[in-house]
Amino acid sequence: MFLQKLKEITTFIFDVDGVLTNGDILASDSGEFLRTFNIKDGYALQLAVKKGYQVCIISGGKGLAMQKRFEGLGITAVFLGVSDKVQVLNNYLDKRQLNLAEVTYMGDDIPDLKVMKLVGLPTCPADAVPEIKAISQYISPYTGGKTAVRDLIEKVMRVQGTWFDENPAAADSGK
Repeated sequence: MFLQKLKEITTFIFDVDGVLTNGDILASDSGEFLRTFNIKDGYALQLAVKKGYQVCIISGGKGLAMQKRFEGLGITAVFLGVSDKVQVLNNYLDKRQLNLAEVTYMGDDIPDLKVMKLVGLPTCPADAVPEIKAISQYISPYTGGKTAVRDLIEKVMRVQGTWFDENPAAADSGK
């Protein structure tokens, strides 16, 4: 059943803090919040975009650096500073005429709970909170910001036969 669900995925949706990052935030003297992203997650994200998958970011966090990181990877559906993730999810799916069954969402904490209950394949990193793990159909063995995102994308794309890129650019994951 899990492999069948992987075959149906067309859309990846990710939270940021605790999923694409390890959840740590460095506060600068200027008031800017800094995060680190994993380069291997970046490679998988840009490859998914390149191969025609829908990739969307929905996060309560915000910042120009985050926006630029995702734009550099080719992700155009970036929703930051979100308070109602369910509303953003529904608007995103309606606009693109997508079905919940073909969507996987990776979250790690309570603000992701409602949206994860709606999608076809709710997933989380290994260090997600217990409530999120309890509803996840896949728990990556990797933690947030440490290739949990790549793990999920690679699993889906390998099952669908789309993982390998014949002509990767060295800069693909570092944009």
